[in-house]
Amino acid sequence: MYFAALLARTEDGWEASDTELDDVETLADLADLARDASTEDDTVLVLIEQEDSWFGVVRVDGEDDPRIYVSDAAAAARSSYGEILLTDELLGREPGDDVPDLDALDLDGTEDGEPASAEDEDEPGSAETITHGPLGDGEILDDLGVGEKELRALDADDALSAIAEALGASEVLETVR
Repeated sequence: MYFAALLARTEDGWEASDTELDDVETLADLADLARDASTEDDTVLVLIEQEDSWFGVVRVDGEDDPRIYVSDAAAAARSSYGEILLTDELLGREPGDDVPDLDALDLDGTEDGEPASAEDEDEPGSAETITHGPLGDGEILDDLGVGEKELRALDADDALSAIAEALGASEVLETVR
């Protein structure tokens, strides 16, 4: 089960709203969704969790590039929402690295219907090659009171509540949960 919420900082404190990610296909879409939640180009946090598996934080400050933190990259890679956060840049890949080079493929017409072999599963870019553990900007919430050490120590099952509590936004987050 997934949960996603937006926390937008305002001059009166934090405002929370739950959000549907069904129409979000890229990090740019997610950043646009976050920017739409802010009227003054203030900080917006997108908090995403998959129950007991992983959590992610995307921080959007005005028109700056989004900053990303994912608690368990391998678990997130097996999730459709996690794949949005695991950009090529975050994974240290060149854009398009996971796209096969068509000139290098042996296309003799026998590919249709062939069963996938075990060695196909270990291709670069698959979840098996992404390490378990945190990935991204561990200092994403430093100025908001959650240091890198605290962020890395959070369990996926209560991380969003702990982050919201540290921000002074636990009540508003619980209203949308």
